[in-house]
Amino acid sequence: MARNQTSAQKRHAQSEKRRLRNKMVKTECRTYAKQFVALVEKKDKEGAEAKFRQLSSRLDSARGKGIIKANAASRKKSRMAHLFNKTFAESSAENKA
Repeated sequence: MARNQTSAQKRHAQSEKRRLRNKMVKTECRTYAKQFVALVEKKDKEGAEAKFRQLSSRLDSARGKGIIKANAASRKKSRMAHLFNKTFAESSAENKA
């Protein structure tokens, strides 16, 4: 793509900078989600709870900046909360029995 005009060069540089920043935030969210799922699978309730708080915070931050859509952030948080509640409700029921 020919970017002969100064304004086009500047706009390209700005969009590339934003793209990399957005990519970094999305990658961070995916990493937190994977770590959360791993902690849930290990049945580490305290660790999973802390990681869920971090994940929720990052998703809300990304949503506020427009990096991910509001419904996508809500959906991811809902699914993670459901996984957490389902896993640890079963384990607490087993402990009571």
